[in-house]
Amino acid sequence: MSQKTAALFLNGEPPNELAMHHAMRLNPFFFICTDGAYYYTNALKIIPNVVIGDMDSLSEQPNEIEVIYIADQETTDFEKALQYLVDNDFQKVAVLGSTGGQNDHFLGNLHAAFKFKEFLEIIFFDQSQYFFLANYKQKLSTNIGKIISLFPFPEAVGITLKGFEYGLDNEDLSIHERVGTRNIAKSENPEISFKLGDLWVFVEY
Repeated sequence: MSQKTAALFLNGEPPNELAMHHAMRLNPFFFICTDGAYYYTNALKIIPNVVIGDMDSLSEQPNEIEVIYIADQETTDFEKALQYLVDNDFQKVAVLGSTGGQNDHFLGNLHAAFKFKEFLEIIFFDQSQYFFLANYKQKLSTNIGKIISLFPFPEAVGITLKGFEYGLDNEDLSIHERVGTRNIAKSENPEISFKLGDLWVFVEY
């Protein structure tokens, strides 16, 4: 049974053609954007089903589109959108426009995704790579020679890598000591497994 999948557009750098191509391979049937992202969805010829947020970046309310105003300043517009998807029984979301601009926003987006990891499978797509929080056993689909980076959040224990140029065998990564950036795929289906913790995986297109 296929997962109920949405595409979510944030007010960062608008996705390029490559990001859109990979995100749309997830076959989202529902499109949601935060208020600031509404303007560039028009350029992408996408009509969102819902615009959500505190509306601080939307000067004129669109017609014939559901607009959900949430004044709460304790949550970001990204969190508001994720909560909407959870409340409406979505299982997977492709997130676009999460990078670019100010880096604190990007780090905030990672934190928001971490908070919702038990409720949604969240996959980010930017201009050159996709990234996600890995399952304890994860098989990737990529091309040989592509760069794959592993970033513990803040640590991941007992990592084993297969099909990578630089392998790991039951080893630990920690943001305080050792991370795993700029590895290289030696297989079209490299495998990651680990025992405890959280691990961001960044895969070059």
